[in-house]
Amino acid sequence: MKIGTMMPQAFDVTPVRADLPFAARITGLDPARLSDPDVRDALRNIWIDKGVLVFRGLEGEDVHLELSRIFGTLVQHPAREARAAHPELMTVRYKPESGWLIDVDGELRGTWLPWHSDLIYVDRINRGGILRPVQLPSHLGQTGFIDKIGAYQSLPDHLKWRIEGLNVIYKYDLDASHQKFGRTANPKMVRISPDVASIQARLDDFPRVLHPMVYEQRETGRKVLNVSPWFAVGIQGMENAEGDALLAEVADHIVGSSDVYLHDWEMGDMVLWDNWRTLHSATGCPPDEERWMLRTTIEGDYGLGRTEDDAAIDRAGYITV
Repeated sequence: MKIGTMMPQAFDVTPVRADLPFAARITGLDPARLSDPDVRDALRNIWIDKGVLVFRGLEGEDVHLELSRIFGTLVQHPAREARAAHPELMTVRYKPESGWLIDVDGELRGTWLPWHSDLIYVDRINRGGILRPVQLPSHLGQTGFIDKIGAYQSLPDHLKWRIEGLNVIYKYDLDASHQKFGRTANPKMVRISPDVASIQARLDDFPRVLHPMVYEQRETGRKVLNVSPWFAVGIQGMENAEGDALLAEVADHIVGSSDVYLHDWEMGDMVLWDNWRTLHSATGCPPDEERWMLRTTIEGDYGLGRTEDDAAIDRAGYITV
């Protein structure tokens, strides 16, 4: 369909898949129209509605940055190195000779990642980001997305009742073999890339944090099943067998969702995701092929995350704001 009577040629919007209630494909967007206020408002509204936008036929760093700024202020990702020329662009690159290599159920994959929310291991979760390919492998290399609004809607009522008001505890650790909840594979770290090794050496710099299991999307009131299987270590006040069983049941529900979009990359793609509303993952790439992506990080704070120490002070009554 066309968006807006005032701009009939601005761009086309179609579903990425007929049976999927989230994610949309944007085609025919002229980069010269990115400064048009009507175009910008329309794109923001579609993003809030759909959560993931797949832009086709766009190229270049300047377009990547300008498109990203429509959706918020850009910041440097705190856990990865940015490119010197453009601090807002982060390199996500697997190199056969030195990249992050994981054994996934007996098959080697470069930079395989389980289902997660970005920065869920800190108290401020970024709003989203846009990924763009520079070099793609011959196969694999997909990015997956799960709709956490749909995941909440399909959650059994008895679980909705049990998790209301609960918080999940998260702890930073990039070794996916340590993942406790929502595992979809049995990964083993084979080789750590230099950037991952430098982060793993600083695990103590990241305190445990809390995020609510459920919250409402500010713009629509729709409830979000706000659980990231990777990095979750327990439920606040229920770090016991009962709590772990509950968190495992909810995490398994999310990763078993039918509302999954697996994006097959093409050159000229740019993919925007709402990090507050979706989970994402990476299938990894063949160990002998390079995969090179660039991404932006859109600043944001939904205001619901806290460090565990701050939460303890709140309960003691020392903080009143």
